[in-house]
Amino acid sequence: MSRDVQITFDAHDPRALSTFWRDVLGYVHPGPPGVEVPEGTDPFTVWDEFLARVGVPPEERNTRSAIEDPEGKGPRVFFQKVPEDKDAKNRVHLDVRVAPGLQGDERMAALEAESDRLVARGAKRLRRFEPEPPMSTGFLVMADPEGNEFCLD
Repeated sequence: MSRDVQITFDAHDPRALSTFWRDVLGYVHPGPPGVEVPEGTDPFTVWDEFLARVGVPPEERNTRSAIEDPEGKGPRVFFQKVPEDKDAKNRVHLDVRVAPGLQGDERMAALEAESDRLVARGAKRLRRFEPEPPMSTGFLVMADPEGNEFCLD
């Protein structure tokens, strides 16, 4: 029997990091339990109103955040506030598939374009690995705004 998974990130700023990953993955911020977020409305505003209504103090309202696949296919991604810094290479990372089916120069150009888009949103580009057929089609290693490594593949 297969199981659903949730991917969890430790973060200093869960809202900011979840917004970055929302933009990377094309996900959405879900509304609070039982609350619809009207189209065009900032989901964090809806969450702040909900959290105030249930008595959560303002200083505790950015301790967690989540994003979900709007099509319901991908895993939920959860962000939890932690006090410590990231101080070593990830042992697990995400491969973000942005160039499926592309090869050679066309593939690497698509990866470069996505890298530029994400750098403009706070990512850092770390390394480029050239295609080495037949085992590798090439990829870019990136880091999110809090230093978590991921690959554009």
